[in-house]
Amino acid sequence: MNLRQIWAGAMVALLALSGAGFAEVTVSQSNDPTANLAGAISAMLGAEHSTVAALPDKQLASLAAGPDAKARKGKTADLSLLRYDAAWLASQPAPKGDAEWQCLTKALYFEARGESLKGQFAVAEVILNRTDSPRFPGSVCGVVNQAGGGGCQFSFICDGHKDVMRERASIDRAGRIARVMLDGAPRALTEGATYFHSTGVRPGWAHRFPRTAAIGAHLFYRQP
Repeated sequence: MNLRQIWAGAMVALLALSGAGFAEVTVSQSNDPTANLAGAISAMLGAEHSTVAALPDKQLASLAAGPDAKARKGKTADLSLLRYDAAWLASQPAPKGDAEWQCLTKALYFEARGESLKGQFAVAEVILNRTDSPRFPGSVCGVVNQAGGGGCQFSFICDGHKDVMRERASIDRAGRIARVMLDGAPRALTEGATYFHSTGVRPGWAHRFPRTAAIGAHLFYRQP
């Protein structure tokens, strides 16, 4: 039996019950305010039956399933309203995630925790832009841990220090930025940059790539 038949059967049963209930009423109806109630309910149920019968199966299925579970728990934040300020970031859900989230959090912590919020978001953009490029590994962890050319793409991977994150506030901030960016926040700061370096160095590739942004102590570039 499909949903349309179930709805129709339920309406017929309800109409029958309502008629039986009103058949037992024996009081005088000359001044009874409920005199026409049975007829009104029958007409209303008949109209609703017609309306339900006209609904497409997909909408009937939705009505039968009830409210969406996620909607009952609360709406997901609209990441198109991203703001680069601490109050907005703190208003987001507590960050958590899989290995990809952990790799991005660690990269932001070690590469950019001394930067402004925009500076940290910009570094996250570079990492995610790389995952979208065929020139780089297709995962966040692959990008962060990539080696080649006698070194590592991210200095903290090859600096010889044990990578232990100790600053709680910086960990929380990096984790929140990583979560927001992995969830699809706009990448609006670096114009598709896939490279960056600090202002204190001048790598050989810098003069060959167009610079797209300068944020804090970092310069950002997009490979042609």
